[in-house]
Amino acid sequence: MGTFSHQGATFQSGWQREEEKRDMGHDREERQRRMDDLLRLYGSGTGRFSRHSPRLRALRKKLMWNAVIWFSRAIKRGLDIAGALVGLTLFSPVMALAALLILMEDGRPVIFSQIRVGKHGRTFRMYKFRSMVKNAEELQEGLEADNEAGDVLFKIRRDPRLTRVGAVLRRSSMDELPQFVNVLLGDMSLVGPRPPTPAEVARYDYDDRVRLRVAPGITCLWQISGRSRLTFKEQVALDRQYVESQSFWQDVLILLRTIPAVLSGKGAY
Repeated sequence: MGTFSHQGATFQSGWQREEEKRDMGHDREERQRRMDDLLRLYGSGTGRFSRHSPRLRALRKKLMWNAVIWFSRAIKRGLDIAGALVGLTLFSPVMALAALLILMEDGRPVIFSQIRVGKHGRTFRMYKFRSMVKNAEELQEGLEADNEAGDVLFKIRRDPRLTRVGAVLRRSSMDELPQFVNVLLGDMSLVGPRPPTPAEVARYDYDDRVRLRVAPGITCLWQISGRSRLTFKEQVALDRQYVESQSFWQDVLILLRTIPAVLSGKGAY
C-alpha cells in the first residue's frame, strides 16, 4: 500500500511536471504572438521587434508629452488649492467685515451669484460679494446707452447701480474674494482669463474664443496691465498670450504682480 502511494505520488509529480511544461510552452507561444502583433503595429519590418522603430518612438514621445501635460496640470491645481485655502484663511476677517457692511447698508443677499462660462464652454455659478442694488440686472437694459466697454462687455465708470459699500469693494477688488470658493470647487483657477457671461460669449467671434481654452481665473495678465482701461480686444490679446505661454512660474509672477495692481486701484470699476 505504501509502495502504491509512493508510486502514485511519483506519477502525480510527473503529471504536474508535464502540465507545467505544456503551460510554459503555451506561455512562450502567447508571448511570441504578442511580440508578432507589436511588430506588425510598430515594427520596422526587420523580422524582429525594434525599440528604435519610428512608430514606437512616436508613441513613446506622445506618452512622455501626455505625462508632462498631466504633471503640469497637477502642479497648477496644487497651486490653486493651496492659494485658495491660504486666501480664505488670510482674508476671512476682511470677508466677514464686508458681509457685515453689506448687510447694514442694503440687507440680504450678501453674496451675488451669476452663471459664467468656463473652460471649453462649461457653465458654472460664480460667487462674489454683492456690490450693486438688488435689481441691478433688471436695470442694465436701461443703461445700455451709457456702456463704455464696446459691443461685448458692459462697463460704466460711475455705474449708478453701485451701492456705497459696493463702490469700495469694487475699487479694492474685495468683491472677488468669494471666488476662492470657485477655485476650490475646480470651476476656476487663481490665474486665467476672467470668466465671461453667456451673453458675452454669444457675441464672441472665433478669435475671442481662445479665452475658453483654459480655466477662468481670479486674476490674469490684463488685470495687472490696465484692467478695465483696456479695450476688449486688448484684453483678448493678453489672454491669448497667457493661454499660449502659461507656466507655473508665470502664474506665480502674475499673482505677485496682482498685489500692487489691486492696491493701486487703477482701472478698477
